Amino acid sequence: MNQNIQHAVEQFLYRNAELCDAQEWDAYLEMFDEESEFHVPQWSSEHEYTADPKRSMSLIYYANRSGLEDRVYRIRTGKSAACTPMPRTQHIIGNVRVAPLAGGADGELEVKANWSTNYYRFAVAGHFFGYATYHLKPAGESWKITRKHVVLLNDTINAVLDFYHL
Repeated sequence: MNQNIQHAVEQFLYRNAELCDAQEWDAYLEMFDEESEFHVPQWSSEHEYTADPKRSMSLIYYANRSGLEDRVYRIRTGKSAACTPMPRTQHIIGNVRVAPLAGGADGELEVKANWSTNYYRFAVAGHFFGYATYHLKPAGESWKITRKHVVLLNDTINAVLDFYHL
């Protein structure tokens, strides 16, 4: 993959994480295509996770961006017990791998990355980690996320889990 594209994609993912950590929700949501799928599968056994969100359980599944928009709306109302108060988060992205999206239109990319998120809420610090696969389509000088598939590796969850943790 071209080094310029690799660098630009890394910067795109870092910006996405930065916006989430800063709770700049409008700019964060704008990075997602309106038809963007957001999926966090549930583990079905020790080494296999569910593949089809329409037939199996998922920790989070939004068929399009409106699911994320709904969560942001609930956060903004201040009435969601799951995120009142909002945790402080710190996303760390690494091991970014970029390739053309198989079967995708010209310029579409498949990006794989490892991630970890530290969070702090109610005087308790916690940590989530895993890996994610993004599908990106060109949008002007940048991209839009058309799919985000997140595998949560530490899925014994002793706290609230929401999109802003991933």
